[in-house]
Amino acid sequence: MQRWPKIPLGLRLFLLYFVIVIMTTYFVSSTLLKEIKPTVRQTTEETLVDMANLLAVLVADDLANDTLQSSKIARLIQQFGNRSVDAAIWGVDKKSMTHRIYVTDMSGIVVADSWQQDVGRDFSRWNDVYLTLRGQYGARSTATDPNDPLSTVMHVAAPVIYQGQTIGSLTVAKANRSVQPFIDLSKQRVINWLAVMSVLVLLVGAVIAWRINSALKKLSVYAYKMGRGEKAAKPVFRVFYEYGQLSDALADMRNQLDGKNYVESYVETLTHELKSPLSGIKGASELLQMPLEEAKRQRFATNIERESERMQSLIDKLLVLAKLEKQPELEQTSDINSADLVHYVADTLNIKMEQKAVKYQFDDTHSIAIVGDIFLLRQALLNLFDNALDFVTHGGELEVHIVQRDEHCCFVIFNEGPPIPDYALARLTERFYSLPRANGNKSTGLGLNFVDQVAKLHFGYLQIRNRDKGVEVTLAVKTP
Repeated sequence: MQRWPKIPLGLRLFLLYFVIVIMTTYFVSSTLLKEIKPTVRQTTEETLVDMANLLAVLVADDLANDTLQSSKIARLIQQFGNRSVDAAIWGVDKKSMTHRIYVTDMSGIVVADSWQQDVGRDFSRWNDVYLTLRGQYGARSTATDPNDPLSTVMHVAAPVIYQGQTIGSLTVAKANRSVQPFIDLSKQRVINWLAVMSVLVLLVGAVIAWRINSALKKLSVYAYKMGRGEKAAKPVFRVFYEYGQLSDALADMRNQLDGKNYVESYVETLTHELKSPLSGIKGASELLQMPLEEAKRQRFATNIERESERMQSLIDKLLVLAKLEKQPELEQTSDINSADLVHYVADTLNIKMEQKAVKYQFDDTHSIAIVGDIFLLRQALLNLFDNALDFVTHGGELEVHIVQRDEHCCFVIFNEGPPIPDYALARLTERFYSLPRANGNKSTGLGLNFVDQVAKLHFGYLQIRNRDKGVEVTLAVKTP
């Protein structure tokens, strides 16, 4: 069965948004473009009505006295038709008059014409004259060329009234071709603005879709890391607060599940680890109930005290480690000088170094500024130094270097001594896993696990490897 390709949610949302914007732009543009032409022509017709009625008032007396053809108003109308103009109207140049004016008598015969081409002709059958002489609104639109839709001419007539009687009509005509440039210009502006607005709206939609997709990716990475038990800072969502609520819910769910897992895991491991000291304490206490020499009694009492301290240390370290493992991110941070950190740890363990005659070397000229929890980092380095001193040969070398690797500040600690068995390298950070020291004693097996958790909280790592004549441990902390 063929599966659909996996398309990110942000891209799917943008595609849907794109279709909606394009469809909206199409319908809005088509509607506006269809309405521009009739709207312009309606406005033009309204202007022609006003002009026709004004002129009809001016010619009424001369038409009533049958002196219109030789009157001053007739000459002025003719001059108006021949007048040239030079005007730039909203980006459209106007060079000539595009209006025509003619007057008819009561019979529909043209008695005056601004173009002087139809004087004496009978216009009584044209709608503008016919309807006006019968008291109705007279208008018509006639094409001069049947094959050219732009050749139509709009005619609007007004009645010439004298002493309350209609004695003729005055028509003002205007070619629709003269207003076509304004219609084309308006259409072009509408298209340009719609295109610009569509692009802007699509860009906004793309940004929103990208933010949604990136927010989901942050949330997915956070959930994935939590599922693998890794340290992960809870993502912050300033706009998509619903994602913030979901990340809070995931964190709460992890804490609840971790709590149950911790109880099961730690009860099992703690029970196992406490068996040995409890057996020693029980055996020693049973022997103490029997008649014994003072030396033996003292030895068994000391054994009980040592095993009790071992159990107390184990429980304390286990509680600290449990808290650290459940901590999703650092609670408090500060600026730290890495060289000062190493000096502090070395000074703390100086007596132990002297006891084993260790040749300690540290180059503090190359210090790297880091940001982190200074208490946790000190404890982590103390564990690493302590381990190194446990395994270093008497009079051997202990070298410390601070180096920059990619985005991490690395504390590299080398101790001269026996190598770590291959079977143990992969298990060194497991809880309660420990190798015997030179004196035959074993640690709690929680130190390196603690260091590993501290490294993860600082978005770094812990690396342990065998090197020529010894062991090298690297604690990496991410730099700001």
